[in-house]
Amino acid sequence: MNKIAIIIPARFKSSRFPGKPLVKILGKEMIIRVAKICQRAVGKKNVFIATDNLKIKKVCSNFNLNVIMTSSNCATGTDRVFLASKKIKSKIFINVQGDEPMIKINDILKVIKFKKKNPDCVVCGFSSISHKEAKNVNVPKVVINKNNKLIYMSRSLVPGTKKNSIKRNFFKQVCIYAFNKMELKKFYNFKKKFSKNETAEDIEILRFLEIDIPIKMVKVSGSSIAVDIKSDIKKVEKKLKR
Repeated sequence: MNKIAIIIPARFKSSRFPGKPLVKILGKEMIIRVAKICQRAVGKKNVFIATDNLKIKKVCSNFNLNVIMTSSNCATGTDRVFLASKKIKSKIFINVQGDEPMIKINDILKVIKFKKKNPDCVVCGFSSISHKEAKNVNVPKVVINKNNKLIYMSRSLVPGTKKNSIKRNFFKQVCIYAFNKMELKKFYNFKKKFSKNETAEDIEILRFLEIDIPIKMVKVSGSSIAVDIKSDIKKVEKKLKR
């Protein structure tokens, strides 16, 4: 049994950016860039691509990556991760988003280490952001308590304030999640019901809060740039060239 398995969910039909996993960044497909970083963190045999698309499968297979075909009816990436996890024997499953081509190895390892210390909590990364970045609706903002437990996550500007004189610190989600198989199973099974906050915010991790599974947030470097829309490609390429 593998102690750690990284699963990268990859769908072709993104509403904001169709074909996103296969977009090329400095000549290399984004999903390949992410997978190679993950392999350096946990080893080639422990990294899997979960997809429902044959184009993605073909490209990944050309790079000798492990590919698991999943249903095309997955509501979220984490639902896809669960389906893939059924074919993998592992104690801990890490969901690394395929649109994080600058994800740091040390950040992945930090989330893994934190999950080992907190086996009964879902673990997710977060980092500090500026007020300007916090205004972007594509960036999920994180609200935590003194023990770094997630209170809420929103695309709105949170925490809010009645007085502009009150100084606020803003944090964003960094999409490296850690779960055990039971947590993934409960998450997947709840999709049959109605997860109101998850649907309203379009933030899948909120489903865990709705089923009373605690989420611990671990601070990571935050230097990664997620590719949400086409214009993000130029930002990533510019930073990579540096």
